[in-house]
Amino acid sequence: MKLPVLHPSRSAPLPVPAGPIRELRDTHGRVIRDLRIAVTDRCNFRCVYCMEPDVRFKRKIELLTDSEIVRTVRVARGLGVRRVRLTGGEPSVHPTLDSLIRDIWAVGLDDLSMTSNGSVLNEAELGQLHDAGLQRITVSLDSLREDRFRALTRSTATPARVLETVESAKRVGLNPVRINAVIVRGFNDDEIADLAALARRYDADVRLIEYMPLDSARKWEMAKVVPLDEIVERVNSVYPVEPIGRERTSSPATRFRFADGAPGRLGVIASVTRPFCNACSRLRITADGMVMPCLFSTEEYDLRAVLRDERTTDDDIAGFLAAATLRKQSGHGIHDEDYQQPDRPMSAIGG
Repeated sequence: MKLPVLHPSRSAPLPVPAGPIRELRDTHGRVIRDLRIAVTDRCNFRCVYCMEPDVRFKRKIELLTDSEIVRTVRVARGLGVRRVRLTGGEPSVHPTLDSLIRDIWAVGLDDLSMTSNGSVLNEAELGQLHDAGLQRITVSLDSLREDRFRALTRSTATPARVLETVESAKRVGLNPVRINAVIVRGFNDDEIADLAALARRYDADVRLIEYMPLDSARKWEMAKVVPLDEIVERVNSVYPVEPIGRERTSSPATRFRFADGAPGRLGVIASVTRPFCNACSRLRITADGMVMPCLFSTEEYDLRAVLRDERTTDDDIAGFLAAATLRKQSGHGIHDEDYQQPDRPMSAIGG
């Protein structure tokens, strides 16, 4: 499939906003404050819902370079983006991650975070990333059972190794540490309370996430979704919780604290049963430089081509990002009869 290209200096399928571009605002009044950038498409896991086992990674020349990523962040910062999250693939396998983080942080963000599977980084490396400017880290852990974890990730890593990363991250100052778990009925829904207990054990933010139709095998079905109310009920039966406000209006998680005053916080991301699309403030850029206005976008916009045109100015990049933002859909449309899953699996989109 040939991806559409938006370029303000050429014939484009969408006009660039007239006059100086001061912010990234879509046609539904939402303003982009958060940018998620995949720094690599490579990963040492092959999680069954995220990546086909025989996936072929892009050639290096097809991926954005560090300087292209930093330039994009700098332009986006001038348009009101305040927070950046680095994703993958697995960002910790990126060979120059520490220098990339240092250069991005120097742009002047309010927050710079990263997602990771937690299986590679040691404490010294985490400390270097924190010194470079990384503020927070989110690790993925969908099961505490070694057999399930191995079957899910198709790797030799263990839940214990991931939890070592959680402890190390806290010691070097990457707080709060967040632990994400996708809950799938019939696979790990019997571990909901145990996963929630990690918040108490590590004074961490645990996010339990409804299973979304982004799996690489395209075998998603509503019957596998454990909805927010059921997730909370299962946690509450073991560790009573009480609701607290969202971190920000645009934050995706419905948050809870433990009623007994134990440390840690619980969040449930209910993209399927309680969509929060009307408050979304995110724009995504894939490792090969495609802008995806929504996690569920079926259209992508070729930022890499714009960045690699020697005629491109920062104003051109700003116009491109603004034009792509205007194509941001009103919602993910999961429940629509004509819903179409994005061509890319989650590993190629970025978390």
